[in-house]
Amino acid sequence: MLTGWFLWFILFWVVFLLVTMSIGGFFMFRKFLKRLPKEDGKSELDWQQYYIEQTRHLWSEKEKALLEDLVRPVPELFRDVARQKIAGKIGELALQENANQITEDLVVRGYILATPKRDHKFLVKALREKQIDFTKYEHLLTKKS
Repeated sequence: MLTGWFLWFILFWVVFLLVTMSIGGFFMFRKFLKRLPKEDGKSELDWQQYYIEQTRHLWSEKEKALLEDLVRPVPELFRDVARQKIAGKIGELALQENANQITEDLVVRGYILATPKRDHKFLVKALREKQIDFTKYEHLLTKKS
């Protein structure tokens, strides 16, 4: 039988592998669920890509820079996913409102609607740094749970 330090090493290694595989499996399963088609035949990710493609020509450099500033607090590993999700929501809002271009207002509202409430403190901090009045968005910040 195993005894001493080698037993503890094997037990640690088994627990470590189970934990890391569980975490990886959780994120893979979430991605799998987002890829499943909904009632309309398109998945969440398909709709995000559609909105981005339909509104790509509406973005100006100023709004792209603002979006980049807003996703800066997100860890680099997840930043592309966050940027795409937020840009998809902004594109959806722009198409719903028949906007001629993406505005600062659309970027801020899209960020609020696409992100969880815990991330809104980063938005408020960034808007304060840029001296942008965010009082007109407070109803969105408090409404979303």
